Amino acid sequence: MNTVTTIARILLGLLFTFAGVLPFIMTGPPPQPGLAGTFNAVFFQSHWVLFVGAAQVVIGVLLLVNHFVPIALIMLAAFLYNSFAFHATMAPSALPAPFIVLVLWLIVAAQYRSRLAALT
Repeated sequence: MNTVTTIARILLGLLFTFAGVLPFIMTGPPPQPGLAGTFNAVFFQSHWVLFVGAAQVVIGVLLLVNHFVPIALIMLAAFLYNSFAFHATMAPSALPAPFIVLVLWLIVAAQYRSRLAALT
């Protein structure tokens, strides 16, 4: 189980580091129809995406270097909640993506269950 947890942690770390760096190198999102497109346009034009990207890089790096993982998991939980909300309401075709991240999160969080239990 330890190997599976390590692989899940590294995958999450790589995913969030990559996702966090993208806003700093992209000029804008690919066009999307409907509310998702409007949301993404505002998200990028207001530069709020840079704040979110920086937080994602921090989460990703913490997971990759295996330090402060419970804190990274707590921060990641907020991103997961927002990802589910966005995909459920504005982009349901991509709803499997947050489910995949949730499975990885649960695998990693199981190792830190005792530390995270103090939050409940």
